[in-house]
Amino acid sequence: MSALQETDPKVFQAIENEKIRQSEGIELIPSENYVSAAVLEANGSILTNKYAEGYPGKRYYGGQENTDIVENLARDRAKKLFKCDHANVQPLSGSPMNQAVYMAFLKPGDTILGMDLSHGGHLTHGHPVSHMGKIFNFVRYKTHPENKGKIDFDELMKVAKETQPKIVLCGYTSYPRDYDYSDFKKIADEVGAITMADVAHIGGLIAGGVMRNPFDYGFDIVTTTTHKTLRGPRGGMILCKEKFAQIIDKSVFPGLQGGPHMNTISAIAVALEEALQPEFKEYAAQVLKNAKALAQTLMDNGVELITGGTDNHMMVANTVSSFDLDGTDAEKTLDKVAITVNKQVIPDDPKPPLRPSGIRIGTPAATTRGMKEEEMKKLGKWIAEALKNHDNEEKLAEIKEQVKTFCKKYPVPGIKA
Repeated sequence: MSALQETDPKVFQAIENEKIRQSEGIELIPSENYVSAAVLEANGSILTNKYAEGYPGKRYYGGQENTDIVENLARDRAKKLFKCDHANVQPLSGSPMNQAVYMAFLKPGDTILGMDLSHGGHLTHGHPVSHMGKIFNFVRYKTHPENKGKIDFDELMKVAKETQPKIVLCGYTSYPRDYDYSDFKKIADEVGAITMADVAHIGGLIAGGVMRNPFDYGFDIVTTTTHKTLRGPRGGMILCKEKFAQIIDKSVFPGLQGGPHMNTISAIAVALEEALQPEFKEYAAQVLKNAKALAQTLMDNGVELITGGTDNHMMVANTVSSFDLDGTDAEKTLDKVAITVNKQVIPDDPKPPLRPSGIRIGTPAATTRGMKEEEMKKLGKWIAEALKNHDNEEKLAEIKEQVKTFCKKYPVPGIKA
């Protein structure tokens, strides 16, 4: 009997059930992935006991010889992967990493140019329900769905000149296109703004060399989470030019956070080391191949994608127009067949956030399990078939058994058989 099973059998059983759920079904939420056994081991290590306020060589507690090694490894590996001058690996997740950047450079009321939530942006990019949206003046730009989700940069330049933002922010949580960072840089240079890219979703694809790196286009700040496509634990990183290193570090600690989670930072270091290996480049390339295969299969089977395809690892489907089914019911329907997606707003969605018009689908986790284009075609057909038959419980049960049998061929990393 394990220590957890003996001490708290209810928590133990919930975790065991989650292992079964992950093994017998497939995660297609774009922001989710499976970590390696090594990352799990580091994340659950004895480093969870250690307070380490401050930075390597400048801590506020004693006994830091091992934490300094771990954090320096993570920072050095991040700099190598993303070709940047400085890396802060202490942000606890994606939201605080972005908040730390805003707080570093702005005063309350200053303007940030960021993407509208329904068009693909994140809550921290200025949605009114976010605390950041109350502190700063966010001017939110939109895409053009009728033009496959492209951004009108002439229009954006005009808006920037009118509003004079201090930060020009590009980044997304549900935008299936790549960014032309050079266009954002031109706009920022024109108005004297700092360039910031939130690449939380595609950090692993940039590290794997299959998507553009904002630093290659002269960007000042890049933020990314360490889970999602990077296949690490849940955390965040702020990457920047050397001239911004001190102000960023001070903004994270003591400005926003206290003691960093050293167990998580150790797991980040492990994940970054894995991302430096040649196999990770192959993985990143396969994620994109799989996304295109899945997107095409969905469209071939009557699913409307808001951008008519994808340039990255994700796609957003309009389930109302495709199946007269809102995103919440579509998500629940796919749960019944052991395919996990998430409900998602579409551009200028007429429906409320908890009953949106679409779902968001991605390939990072499926690719980690070894699935390729042919497997994506099967998944795409099952998704369309399940949504078409959302009120047929017998048919849904049949698809679920097919999915469970299929998933047995692709073990989840870190879960012992």
